Amino acid sequence: MEELQQSDSDPVSPPRHDRGSTPDRRPIGARALKTALQTAVLLCLVTTLVHVVMVFLHVAPSNPVSKRYSAQVNGWVYPLFEQNWRLFAPDPDSFNRQVLARTAHTDSNGSVRVSPWFDLAAVDNSAVEHNAFPSHTAQNLLRRAWSSYVETHGGSDTARSDRAVMLQKYLSNIAADRVAAHNDGGTFEFIQLRVITLPIAAPGTPVGSPPPAPTENRLLPWWKVTPHGK
Repeated sequence: MEELQQSDSDPVSPPRHDRGSTPDRRPIGARALKTALQTAVLLCLVTTLVHVVMVFLHVAPSNPVSKRYSAQVNGWVYPLFEQNWRLFAPDPDSFNRQVLARTAHTDSNGSVRVSPWFDLAAVDNSAVEHNAFPSHTAQNLLRRAWSSYVETHGGSDTARSDRAVMLQKYLSNIAADRVAAHNDGGTFEFIQLRVITLPIAAPGTPVGSPPPAPTENRLLPWWKVTPHGK
């Protein structure tokens, strides 16, 4: 058999490398983006799992696990993820509540300026009226914050539990943000609420009849809030 010899002019075949040993030649930025995306997905999955477990322990019947970790469960659920069964057993309000707020600001010379009362409930009512798809915040945020405050404080404005302190702060923050949004740049560091409870007129009441007398006119204390305005 004649031996074939490769001449110097013949092309030289490039060496073959195992695909498994081929280094990753993608840019560093692309690898970093992929790693960040994988980390974000993992964090989302872990957060979702923790949320489901916490809500399950909150709505499940009392058990040793929910009792042992009640502080952690309540801290996760309240006030943003509170669960209840009112969808299946609704308890509509039998009163109209007028929630008023006023603010105070201390000037550099020590004088205190107090604003007029601002009707927070009227703003929500105007956002709901004639709106086919009103937002949940306009319908329930302020109302539920007030009802939760009453549940934890009763007729007193002294917080006697950590949850009561949290709900008082929750209510004051909602009121402060609502006032700041309609305050035209005014500055304030304190806020006070007045809640007037009015019974709903009976069906068939003639138009133009005098409004029913308030059943409650509750003035809350001044609360210090995060400074708003400039």
